[in-house]
Amino acid sequence: MSEKTVTFGDGVVLPAIGQGTWYMGEQAGQRRQEVAALRAGIDLGLTLIDTAEMYADGGAEEVVGEAIKGQRDKVYLVSKVYPWNAGGQKGIAACDASLRRLGTDRIDLYLLHWRGNYPLAETVKLMETLQQQGKIGRWGVSNLDYADMQELGQVPGGHHCATNQVLYHLASRGIEYDLLPWCQQQQMPVMAYCPLAQAGRLRTGLMNHPVVQAIAQDYNASAAQVLLAWVVSHQGVIAIPKASSIEHVAENAVALTISLSAEALLQLDQAFPAPGQKTALDVV
Repeated sequence: MSEKTVTFGDGVVLPAIGQGTWYMGEQAGQRRQEVAALRAGIDLGLTLIDTAEMYADGGAEEVVGEAIKGQRDKVYLVSKVYPWNAGGQKGIAACDASLRRLGTDRIDLYLLHWRGNYPLAETVKLMETLQQQGKIGRWGVSNLDYADMQELGQVPGGHHCATNQVLYHLASRGIEYDLLPWCQQQQMPVMAYCPLAQAGRLRTGLMNHPVVQAIAQDYNASAAQVLLAWVVSHQGVIAIPKASSIEHVAENAVALTISLSAEALLQLDQAFPAPGQKTALDVV
């Protein structure tokens, strides 16, 4: 059983499935379970953990901080800065606050959460400053479409962008038109958030679609595992599903070992075809 990995531009190799933390840290009563789920994920090899200052107003970062205590070096840590903090002193203060909540002195990959009023050039400058200060390893972006990425490439230092994190799942395939092929050509990994369409909530009928169900049965897998295996079957794509129970984390980890056949991929493609023209970037 070979597990799928994705290689970043600096040679860092990571499992193609990580752990998302959106909606974590919102209820004190859930905290112990959330920490346990993240720790179980690390033990199962899902060592990329993605969070953001936005999630639960920093609460998710605190949950992650507790989960990685004593095992920081096993984890590849990703966090995101609000657009209105993505420049100058505000950006440095935001990063410092994230580091404090995470209980660490460095974030491996720091992302602009979405585009705001700061010019991209100013955000790149901030990222370079944070790198020089040793507070972040690499930097990237989130929710930027093809045209935004072209614009970023024109900015001094913009070509150092390490990743683009966007919404991507079987029922939302717009990035396949231009953004994903371009990122693949640049050998820039794409991080897929909501790879399960928020447990199917974003797209009714996805989880219990007859084709998805039939393939799941063939592979002795769950619908969620098939959907994750589909996302990571694309070159250079990392899926970051959120799992707040140990059981769900274990299910996600198994998806790393599922390799869908050409026939299964074709069936899924026919059931949920990619759009034939440019569509607006899907965001949540």
